[in-house]
Amino acid sequence: MTRCHLAVFVLLSAIACAQSPASSKEVESVFPEAKAFYLDLHLSPELSSHETQTAAKLAARLRSAGYDVTERVGGTGIVAILKNGAGPTIMLRTELDALPVEEKTGLPYASKVHTKDDAGRDVPVMHACGHDLHMASLLATAEIMARSKNTWHGTLMLIGQPAEETISGAKAMIDDGFLTRFPKPDVGVALHVHNLQPAGIVAITPGIHDANADSLRITIYGKGGHGSAPHTAIDPIVIAARTILAFQTIPSREVKPGEMAVVTVGYIRAGTKNNIIPDEAELGLTVRTYKAEVRRQE
Repeated sequence: MTRCHLAVFVLLSAIACAQSPASSKEVESVFPEAKAFYLDLHLSPELSSHETQTAAKLAARLRSAGYDVTERVGGTGIVAILKNGAGPTIMLRTELDALPVEEKTGLPYASKVHTKDDAGRDVPVMHACGHDLHMASLLATAEIMARSKNTWHGTLMLIGQPAEETISGAKAMIDDGFLTRFPKPDVGVALHVHNLQPAGIVAITPGIHDANADSLRITIYGKGGHGSAPHTAIDPIVIAARTILAFQTIPSREVKPGEMAVVTVGYIRAGTKNNIIPDEAELGLTVRTYKAEVRRQE
C-alpha cells in the first residue's frame, strides 16, 4: 500500500459517521485517477494566493463527479457540496498552495517551476509539504462518496483552502462569507501526510500531534553606512544576528521544561551589497506551541 492509498483510507475513515464504509476495492478503483492528478499537481505547483490553475483543476474534477462547486471563495478557494438527504454535514478540507522551495529529489516528475513571488523575486516552487497528495486524496474520496450514495445520507462539504502556508487563506474564505453562504458543518476534518513511517504503516499518536503555528515578520531599523566605517552606522544585521540567538533562549529559558515551544527564523533579508551597511533587516519567524497559555507567553 502506498502513502497515497493510505491518505485515501484516512479520509474515508474520517467520514464514517456518514455511514459509508469504503472497501479496498473501491479505493483501488479511483487510485489511478488520483495518482495521475497528484503527479500533475506536483509538476505544476502554485504559490499561496496564486493557486488559479490548481483550484480550477480541482473544481473541474469535483464538478464532474457530481458536486455543486463554488469557486473563488476568499480568492482562489473552493467549496464543493454533495447533498444526499437528511443527516449530518461533514466537512473535509485540503490545501491548494505550494512553497517557494527548489525540488532536489531527482524524480522524473520533479517540479521545475519558477515564478515571481509577491515581492517580485524569482523563486522556485514545489509541493514540499504534501498538499498535492492531500488534494489527490480528497478527489479520490469525493469520487467514492459520489458513487456510493446508497450507503450514506447527509451532506458532504469539500473545501479547497488557498494560502495555508501564509496562514491567510482560511480567514479570507471566512471574510468572503463561508460561514453564511454554505451549510454549517457538524464535523470538520483535515489530514496531513508525512514521511516519518514507511509506506504501508499507519501510526497513532496519543494526545496532541500538530501544533498551533503563528507567522511573524519583524523589521529591525538601523542606520545605513559604508562597510569601512561601521562606527558611523547602526548595523541592523548585527542586531538581527543577536536577536536570532536570543530567540532561541525563549523555549529553553522562559518556557517551563516539558512544555512544547519552537521559535524558528526561516529567513533574514537585509542589504544589497557586501560593503554597504543597510538601513534595515527583516526576519520571518514561525512560532509553534500546543497550549494557549504558552502561545501567549511566547
